[in-house]
Amino acid sequence: MPWPVRERIEFVLGVGALIGTDSISPRSSYSGARVGAPDVDICICTYHRAEIVDALRAVAALEGCEGLKIRVIVADNAVKPEARTRVSNAARELGLDLLYVHAPAHNISVARNACLDAGSAEWIAFLDDDDRAAPGWLKALTAEARRGNWDAVLGPIQAIYQNSAPAWLRSGDFHSTRPVFVRGRIETGHTGNVLIRRAAVQRERLRFRPELGRSGGEDVDFFYRLRDAGGCIGFTREALVYYPVPTERACLAWLLKRSFRSGQTHGARLRARPQNAMRRGADLCIAAAKAVICALLAAVHLPTPVRRNRYLTRMALHCGVVARLLGVSEIRFY
Repeated sequence: MPWPVRERIEFVLGVGALIGTDSISPRSSYSGARVGAPDVDICICTYHRAEIVDALRAVAALEGCEGLKIRVIVADNAVKPEARTRVSNAARELGLDLLYVHAPAHNISVARNACLDAGSAEWIAFLDDDDRAAPGWLKALTAEARRGNWDAVLGPIQAIYQNSAPAWLRSGDFHSTRPVFVRGRIETGHTGNVLIRRAAVQRERLRFRPELGRSGGEDVDFFYRLRDAGGCIGFTREALVYYPVPTERACLAWLLKRSFRSGQTHGARLRARPQNAMRRGADLCIAAAKAVICALLAAVHLPTPVRRNRYLTRMALHCGVVARLLGVSEIRFY
């Protein structure tokens, strides 16, 4: 169901003096040499998470950004603007140039599109509200963007596990994220750690699809379409972001659900491309065969938790592909 994005977005807190008493002065080291639009808009979507303050602290601690004019855009996806006071107080304390946007929809795509609408910088960076950027994060992304002339640059997300997390989970590092290269190039990406050229988004009129805003996979779909339009996606290992894994996600059940949903996203892409019944049947058989093979390998490695669970998550991914090719709707992951 389409969401009336522009009608539901309320710009509550702005730069300079958008609303009199809510103005926030930027930190001097971020002032930049240019007047007007920022060089980089760092966008963070949030939904009932107090951890957004820690994310802002990490942004305020960025190093090597002298000469860059940086603004932070926080898009609040909650029904009421409950993060407004929290982020505005943090921005004042940290000296951040902040734009708060209320995008109430219980739909992450609406919040992400609100960031695209609010952004005016040459580059748009996305972080998750439960992630922590390393001090050299933005410096590495912008340097790689200039070096490779990319339309988007991804960085790695490194999971940080609590001591209570299962040993197999910590050993296997299941929650960390790296891009997948297909024949030497990156086909898609994620919004947990990325820098995007705003001109590429405007040129292709790219938006995050609201119908995927509750199931997840809206970012993977977005970058697939950027790549289909001829966009080039780069990667740098130096642009590191840390992800503290919450207890409720430190389990096999959560990993299986996430993998199944990821498979559904890929299945939707296969289902959408022009093809005849024979090609679709071939895709279905291939995905089903991969699921069976992964299940057998998981059984073979039953005594080895890391390998066993790795194959189980791959099995769940291929099952998701099968489900979507058969017309099963995406599960609601969030």
